[in-house]
Amino acid sequence: MVDKIEFDICGQICPSTLLIALKEINTHSQRIRDGAVKLSFKTDNRDAVVTIPESASNMGYTVHVAKEDGCYLIEISG
Repeated sequence: MVDKIEFDICGQICPSTLLIALKEINTHSQRIRDGAVKLSFKTDNRDAVVTIPESASNMGYTVHVAKEDGCYLIEISG
């Protein structure tokens, strides 16, 4: 079973959205790579929809972005 850790970063702007995401990705990196955990970031910042997925993808993670209830959900998995 994959644990899902959710972060609500609505109201934050770049670069703070990216820095928060990178901190959490690095904190949970081994568990993400092992498939034990998936990170989910809820944001209302359009820039974050580009910067977070691009950075996570460059680090070798799988990224899925969806628009839901006026916000964006960015999911990062191994």
